[in-house]
Amino acid sequence: MPLPALIPRPVLFGNPDRLGPTLSPDGSRLGYIAPDDGVLNVFVGPADGSGPATVVTHDRDRGIRDYTFCHDDRTLVYLQDTAGDENWRLYGLDLETGESRLLTPEEKVQAQIIGHNRWHPATMLVALNQDNPELHDLYRLDLATGELALDTRNPGFLGWLIDDDLQARGGFSMQPDGSVVVARRGETGDDWQPFLEIPPDDATTTEPVGFNRAGDALYLLTSLEANALRLVRLDWQDGTTSIVAEDPNYDIAEVWIHPETHEPQAVVFDEERTRIMALDPTIERDVEALRGLGDGELGVSRSDRADNRWLVSVSPSDGPTRFYVYDRAAGRSTFLFSHMDALDDYDLAPMEPFSFTARDGLTVHGYLTFPRGLDRENLPAVLNVHGGPWGRDHWGFGPEAQWLANRGYLSVQVNFRGSTGYGKAFLNAGDKQWGRAMHDDLIDAIDHLVAQGWVDPASVAVMGGSYGGYAALAGAAFTPTVFTCAIDLVGPSNLLTLLASIPDYWAPMRAMLYQRIGDPATERDMLWDRSPLAHVDDIRIPLLVAQGANDPRVKQAEAEQIVAALAEKGLQHDYLLFADEGHGLAKPANREIFYDRAERFLAEHLGGRFAQ
Repeated sequence: MPLPALIPRPVLFGNPDRLGPTLSPDGSRLGYIAPDDGVLNVFVGPADGSGPATVVTHDRDRGIRDYTFCHDDRTLVYLQDTAGDENWRLYGLDLETGESRLLTPEEKVQAQIIGHNRWHPATMLVALNQDNPELHDLYRLDLATGELALDTRNPGFLGWLIDDDLQARGGFSMQPDGSVVVARRGETGDDWQPFLEIPPDDATTTEPVGFNRAGDALYLLTSLEANALRLVRLDWQDGTTSIVAEDPNYDIAEVWIHPETHEPQAVVFDEERTRIMALDPTIERDVEALRGLGDGELGVSRSDRADNRWLVSVSPSDGPTRFYVYDRAAGRSTFLFSHMDALDDYDLAPMEPFSFTARDGLTVHGYLTFPRGLDRENLPAVLNVHGGPWGRDHWGFGPEAQWLANRGYLSVQVNFRGSTGYGKAFLNAGDKQWGRAMHDDLIDAIDHLVAQGWVDPASVAVMGGSYGGYAALAGAAFTPTVFTCAIDLVGPSNLLTLLASIPDYWAPMRAMLYQRIGDPATERDMLWDRSPLAHVDDIRIPLLVAQGANDPRVKQAEAEQIVAALAEKGLQHDYLLFADEGHGLAKPANREIFYDRAERFLAEHLGGRFAQ
């Protein structure tokens, strides 16, 4: 087969053509995100197509990536930070007058949208950490006037439990041992009584879905008394539970909720490919109709109050994500647009699930994207490690996987132990295994692929962002003979300084971080030994290090420490510092700089192709 044409980097990493379509609650407007003078902004037009969509926001910096139509049927809100600092501020836009307002004007304060619904269309619950950087208090926002009024002081909660009347019914807090206590509000309104205790092993794998409309039940995704996250109905009066849906091996990743009753109608299991299971017979026909849209992962937005029309996304692994409007009454879908039309002009590579047995017998899953036009034999490979680490890679379109395959590399993505989706036993197997068993899984994946004859063991790179950046540094420091080169984007190099500099608003979950990574008070030596910085003398491969100067999670010092140590040792490295970025690269110009440099770096050390 001939080699496919090189896909230009802006097609993969530039701004999308259009993204995030949603219907206004009254069904009259269709919104989406698209570039305006090169910056992502929100466009809104008539949902019936009777007129063109026009840009309604005017960001000129980092772009807008998420927005919400409000149930007053005239307000649109969105969150924006400054240069990646994650101190999100809430903005409101009156769609009838065009007036825009900054609703949370305080600087260095993080705003979170907590509650808004059809039953209280003029009100929104917002959480702000303006009085205590570690805790978000609840405020009631009047959408018409912009007035903010304190609703409830935070007694120490990680998160709130809000009912459909926008009342704080409870909250959950982490204990020193890593367990979580769910509390409910007492009769006086100021007292919070423990209601449910979640042990440390289940704390990360338990999350609230929400109350039903009647307010007598809270739905939870939880691994309590099970391995994988299952959907459970918790009676709010007596605490009894009943199982709604479960799978013994795979977590439920999403719950479809009836827009009026707020009872669950379907669940989505996080398998190699997502699996939708209808719980309500009234939507089985809809699910079947959507499956006919093609081979891709389905996403569904039900923002139309009448629930007559759904916005549906279909994401294949070898093509752009396509968006449709689905008419439930007719059972018919109408194509809206793709996220990047130019992708249809190129020969993309399909993503393939794979699995292997790790050295201790654990089954580990992942995804491979083979380069088109090359035999599956002795290929150069790039191990691309996901962040989190408490997250996972999914099947579907991935710009980095397509980029690597198009340049001639086998793209390898591994859901190592500690990844989500495979149940709590698999997740908890990663506890305090940074740089050890979690890293062993990555090495075992490469050994497995070499044994298949697919990978040239002398031509393997490791790259990633956040935890993936740590894994890249760990690969260079702990297993330097396995990898030819490494690329680290916003990855920590020193676990001690990482844990000492977490954002203030992460403090309530400090116990979880200590349980998962290690406790600096009692395991200082272990944490230092697991830090790539401690083993810089063992590094012998070239590194590319990239960092956002405003990163609140992995501070700039994490990059500066390892870069200074590499320079002192005279080790080959390249360093990119982005002054206007945080934990990742939001600006297309910065992404172009990074991927251009990374592409040339990989070509130099692995011999793949690069675009001028």
